[in-house]
Amino acid sequence: MDLQDAATGERRPETLGEEIFGRILELIYSTELAPGMVVNESVLATRFGVSRGPVREAIRRLQGIQLVSREPFLRARVVSLSAQAILELFQMREALEGYACRLAAQQMSEAEIDALIADLEAAHSGHQPEGARFDFHERVVRASGNSRIIDSLCGDLYHLLRIYRRISGAVPERKELAFTEHWQILRAIRMRDGALAESLMRSHVERAGRHVLAQVPETSSTDAADAEKRAS
Repeated sequence: MDLQDAATGERRPETLGEEIFGRILELIYSTELAPGMVVNESVLATRFGVSRGPVREAIRRLQGIQLVSREPFLRARVVSLSAQAILELFQMREALEGYACRLAAQQMSEAEIDALIADLEAAHSGHQPEGARFDFHERVVRASGNSRIIDSLCGDLYHLLRIYRRISGAVPERKELAFTEHWQILRAIRMRDGALAESLMRSHVERAGRHVLAQVPETSSTDAADAEKRAS
């Protein structure tokens, strides 16, 4: 649906650009535009019923947050990380999210913990309000109160992290295991056991990283094994 100015009824280019950016972002999050796939301006413009201008601007913004890459004279593609880059990404998450979880156990109020538990249950049961987006990891990181960690994990890098976390959770068995692990982390937070909360979060992220290395199509088992050996 075209977005229009409330007073004039005319389409607002800035608002349209935001809409197209968000819609392409959702295609990437859902992996309909998976890592390595071409981001075709013409195809997307036809799909969204707009000119190529707003699509081109959205792709430039996606390049700015490192979700799309474009070599000179080549088509834009969704960023596809090497096995080593994926491993390093999850190693960074393990360290920062682990410590954020320790801080959250100290900082969160009982009301905030109760709200997080309720939202986790709603997300798992599929009873979230329409359009609601629940991100357990983002909530824990923000609850840490550490602005440096929040900026690192919830800024531009957040989008890239979300893609590879989505790949990890795409397999039903892993999704259920992740829910169980989230519950264990929340119990440690509720107990105010920062050391346990950090340990559980680090283990959770490390397992997710190993799962992603095994699931990403562009990553062969040999590449994944080599990446893990280099890190050990």
